[in-house]
Amino acid sequence: MRVTVIDYKAGNLTSVLKALRHLGADPVVHDSDHFHVESSERIVLPGVGHFAATQRLDSTGLAQAIRSAVSRGVPFLGICVGMQWLYSGSTEAPDQPGLGHFCESCSRFPERKDKVPHVGWNSLGVIDSSRLLAGVGSGEYVYFTHSYKAPVTPDTAAITEYIEPFAAAVERENVMGVQFHPEKSGDTGLKILRNFLEWKC
Repeated sequence: MRVTVIDYKAGNLTSVLKALRHLGADPVVHDSDHFHVESSERIVLPGVGHFAATQRLDSTGLAQAIRSAVSRGVPFLGICVGMQWLYSGSTEAPDQPGLGHFCESCSRFPERKDKVPHVGWNSLGVIDSSRLLAGVGSGEYVYFTHSYKAPVTPDTAAITEYIEPFAAAVERENVMGVQFHPEKSGDTGLKILRNFLEWKC
């Protein structure tokens, strides 16, 4: 399967590409090809670092290409900052809008000495109706590294807790996001990526 992986110069591409290839996908990296993105079968948006880096999605026209693909039902997966971009924005970069697929905003964890960023393995509390997390049981562990998080809402597909509860995964129709790194989360992460690749619209 041909999978478009978006490179906006802030993503952890190497391990994501390796995981997708391990599962039999044929990932292709694009950083400006609007036509290819709009006509994709699957789109993955990895992301690490600062939310402000997502400005490149706007300046290159990739944000609009993604909107067009999503509107025609293409499965989309955002990873880490890629998930946060699905929201209206983040307090990390208040002037930079997100995609706005989810109307809420992301925010920083409350400050506690030696607590932020959140780096390490946490267990998931999975919502039974999630298709992205099908076959993943509550209590399975995945790997996180982040300082900002999304709130728990009706679109939350999995919850975890670090200082406070937050959305570990989000899902509405063909748009999905995971705050953790599935490509670094062993068999559980591969199971989630496989669910995404096998997603039936």
